[in-house]
Amino acid sequence: MLHLAPRRTSALAASPPIEPPTRFQHAEAEGRRPDAPGHPVSGLLVPPTAPRAKIREVGMKMPRLHISPSRPFSRSRRSMNRTIETSERKFDVKTLPDDMRRVHDKLASRFGEEYALLWVFTLRTATELHRAWHMTLLTSALLLQIKKKFGLRMTWNLGVFKCIFRVEDGDYEIHRKVPYDYDSEYQDIYYRIAEALIEEQITVHEALIYQTEAKHGLHTSRIGRFLRDFPGRLVLYPFQASTIAYIFFEAKFYDMGVAAVVGLAAGLMEYALSHVGGQAKVLIDVVVGLTVGIISGLWYDYRRFCVPSVFLGVLYWFFYGTAFVVGILEIIAGELETGVTRFIAVSVKTFVLSLGASLGLMISVGGDALKTWQESQSDEYCEPGQDMRHYWWRYPMYIASSVAVLGQYRLVSVIDYASQYPRALIVMTVGYAVQYESFIGFGQFYSVDGNDAFTEDHLDTAASNVAGAAAATVTALFLSWFINTHKQYYRDRVLNKVEDPSAMGNFIFGAMRLSTYILGTIGLLRESDYQRLDLDEKLTKQKSELDDETHERQRYEVTQEEENLFLELLVSSEDLNPWAILMPAVYQLVPGSVIAKLWFASIFPPSPDDPNGTSTDSVFSNLMVVSVSLALGLIFGFAIVQTVVWVVGKCNPRESESKEKTRLMRQEMMEGMYTSPETPEDDPASIRPEDKEEESADSMAEEEISS
Repeated sequence: MLHLAPRRTSALAASPPIEPPTRFQHAEAEGRRPDAPGHPVSGLLVPPTAPRAKIREVGMKMPRLHISPSRPFSRSRRSMNRTIETSERKFDVKTLPDDMRRVHDKLASRFGEEYALLWVFTLRTATELHRAWHMTLLTSALLLQIKKKFGLRMTWNLGVFKCIFRVEDGDYEIHRKVPYDYDSEYQDIYYRIAEALIEEQITVHEALIYQTEAKHGLHTSRIGRFLRDFPGRLVLYPFQASTIAYIFFEAKFYDMGVAAVVGLAAGLMEYALSHVGGQAKVLIDVVVGLTVGIISGLWYDYRRFCVPSVFLGVLYWFFYGTAFVVGILEIIAGELETGVTRFIAVSVKTFVLSLGASLGLMISVGGDALKTWQESQSDEYCEPGQDMRHYWWRYPMYIASSVAVLGQYRLVSVIDYASQYPRALIVMTVGYAVQYESFIGFGQFYSVDGNDAFTEDHLDTAASNVAGAAAATVTALFLSWFINTHKQYYRDRVLNKVEDPSAMGNFIFGAMRLSTYILGTIGLLRESDYQRLDLDEKLTKQKSELDDETHERQRYEVTQEEENLFLELLVSSEDLNPWAILMPAVYQLVPGSVIAKLWFASIFPPSPDDPNGTSTDSVFSNLMVVSVSLALGLIFGFAIVQTVVWVVGKCNPRESESKEKTRLMRQEMMEGMYTSPETPEDDPASIRPEDKEEESADSMAEEEISS
């Protein structure tokens, strides 16, 4: 439901006059729960940490708690009647799981329906975001903003797989097991929904309904729905395996064809086991590894090729390189439990894949897997140490592999695909270019007698990784700001909020309309994206009628379907989650196969006289250098942007209070990408002075209400 006229209040606002606050305060003073025996509750309890700012605003005017969001488009045009009035939609709590439904009912009976739904929204947001990116730092930062905005008495513990959510000082507790499933679409959608709710663009009912619709694919393009799940997802496996094997793992063009076939077979095995479900999913890693090893060994008997390149290129899809960097970030930020656990989990799961592939190779070649492995690594079949600078197709090949990676991360189905897909490719290409060119540049700059000076100590690798990750981070955040600015203008034009647009504004809006129509027609955008173009024409016509004093029209009129377009426009106009396009770039900067090389070197130890052989110690040291330097590069990139934003904010004396508040909120979210957010539960004495002043003012307001 999208409400664009100030004609209703929330469920809590419609409740009886609040008397229980005094009762609640008395119960707290006596050390007892307000619903304990001896204190029968009539009516609704005020949530102990309800939005105090709202109480201060309306508490002296009306004895009711009002936390319903105000609408940014509820402003009248020329009179109060010239607004867009829409129907009211309610979220059906019967669709919730049984445990959430029970807790919801308890909270609703004590504090009201809206408070209970806010808790439901927070838990659902946390679960889906954790599944989509497993970025505990950023998820905690967003949950903290929701908690602070709506005064939820809620705590959480986000583990690597198991998450615990508590509400009302542990009165109720929900457990969830969240597996790995990197998903740029969901992390972006759920992030924007939360932003829209925090900024009071939508109500909690609308937010929950939008989440449900997103899960059912109603806000995903046709191509996005095709590539999101099997069987359409199978087209990505051979494409990624072939391009990755060439760009990263010294494969030749013939090896690319082998990798494509083996990659398709690996995808079919994952599809089959996922379709069976249940305990069969536990076998995915080992069965996929066996499939890759068996097919590669049989093919090798028919015609020789670079086996390590095919192994690493195909298994690249199943490795966890991003999780490894996230684990290092968590350790640096102080989240040792999740960081160390993630480190060990990624290492073990990668070893399962590597061992499965090795066993499959042994089965198919008759037991002499070591000989096959070492023989295939020769210069006759592989291209060790190939200098990609001499190949003009290096960047096109990398971009092709990045397209496959974005499909794997489901970025193809995000809200504004037309801007995000090219933006993600730019971020990935910039990161790769800076990383590669700085690596070559350091070696040439410090070369001695024609030999690279840094080849012994790995400092060239570390420096290039820091530079590449920092460049990708800065680029992602800059492009996010640039596109978000134009998206906001597009939304305002669709809603006829721009009076007398300039010629440049008309050109930009026309170009965006044209691209939306073309991409929507061929299926790269949602149907609603180009349906909204008709809505723009309809509102433009109605606006001219409203401006005509002789016309009988008094208000804007829209249908139920057009109301949904409004809601979708509000959510899609929120700022992009930068990690949605930065995470695939990190995935490309640190191939997850680096850790696989460690395990393959342990399974197939190189011969002492092999010039291309790499010892286990060397591979492990490379792994640590790559992952830690990339994590530091991300931190440096975020810190650089944070500093620039802070300086610009301080140098802008005309910045309004609302813009300053929005800027500070975005800075807090950015800090959540590389730091562990502090909460009052961690250290009650660490509450900021401004928070203490606000809490003191809230207490005074509550005393006035009670009296």
